[in-house]
Amino acid sequence: MEKKKVVVGMSGGVDSSVAAYLLKEQGYDVIGVTMQIWQDEKESLQEENGGCCGLSAVDDARRVASALGIPYYVMNFKREFKTSVIDYFIAEYEHGRTPNPCIACNRYVKWESLLKRSMDIGADYIATGHYARVEELPNGRYALRTSATDQKDQTYALYNLTQDQLKRTLMPVGEYTKEQIRAIADHISLRVANKPDSQDICFVPDGDYASFIEETRGEPFPEGNFVTADGTVLGRHRGIIHYTVGQRKGLGLAMGYPVFVLEIRPETNEVVIGSNEDALSLRVRANKLNFMAVEDIREPVRVWAKIRYNHKGDWCTLEKTGEDEVLCTFDKPQRAVTPGQALVFYDGEYVLGGGTIIGGEK
Repeated sequence: MEKKKVVVGMSGGVDSSVAAYLLKEQGYDVIGVTMQIWQDEKESLQEENGGCCGLSAVDDARRVASALGIPYYVMNFKREFKTSVIDYFIAEYEHGRTPNPCIACNRYVKWESLLKRSMDIGADYIATGHYARVEELPNGRYALRTSATDQKDQTYALYNLTQDQLKRTLMPVGEYTKEQIRAIADHISLRVANKPDSQDICFVPDGDYASFIEETRGEPFPEGNFVTADGTVLGRHRGIIHYTVGQRKGLGLAMGYPVFVLEIRPETNEVVIGSNEDALSLRVRANKLNFMAVEDIREPVRVWAKIRYNHKGDWCTLEKTGEDEVLCTFDKPQRAVTPGQALVFYDGEYVLGGGTIIGGEK
């Protein structure tokens, strides 16, 4: 029987390197590919960042592929990355929302674009080093199952994958803890065994999103007013892209008590400020839905939901309120429900689906 061919997206990190090794051990015909997505990164930045985008990632991935004895290629996805990730990232901030570029990159670049090119060269699957598991459920649908380690679980950032993408995806790392993955890499003498994980958004390695947006746009954002919910002016802000809902630090307001960003109003260039209590929401609305473990929901269901990547999650009742909209009513108020972030809902260990947060309500 002919061995199934799998293209492994290799970032030069330990997780994708071990994913390639595990699949080769399982008898797959493995091809390593690094996706060149970032535009013209300075070499010093690449070394310092050690992320998944620069030439240093290519060097590390090529060495790993050589050590594993698998073919290796670099594929250029700069255009897709700019359109689906960078342009989206900037547009969201301009509209007063806080995007999650990793979710967009996963759905439209790492899966949609890489999968298409991989199929074009005769691959049966693509694979990544994400901490998640793909399973076919009794109802015939494919869903993500949380990884063996809660600490590293990455299902939240993958909720948007389609059925077609999931059935052609392998995620061997999801069965292991990070410590086990590093131990495997060490055991087979991979030089990336102790390479640190990449942090933050790869195309903004210093974390200064506002400067990146202004440099890319070629113009600064105008200053405006900090206001209360009823419109009372409290002071001046530096431009709406400097703020996100729930932010407390860096506001420069002396109110005598802690205050938080409650809302960003791009149409009036205002940033709304309020108290800790004002920052709590019991209900969350979301649209741009993607259902995974089920095709859709007809009746209200109890789910465990997360409103941001590092949110521990909480119980809520989920119901459809429109063709492409859900309302999630949490058992307890949630802090800083942020438009533009993802609301991801779980049925036990499985991703039921998710959507993009429109906003929170009392």
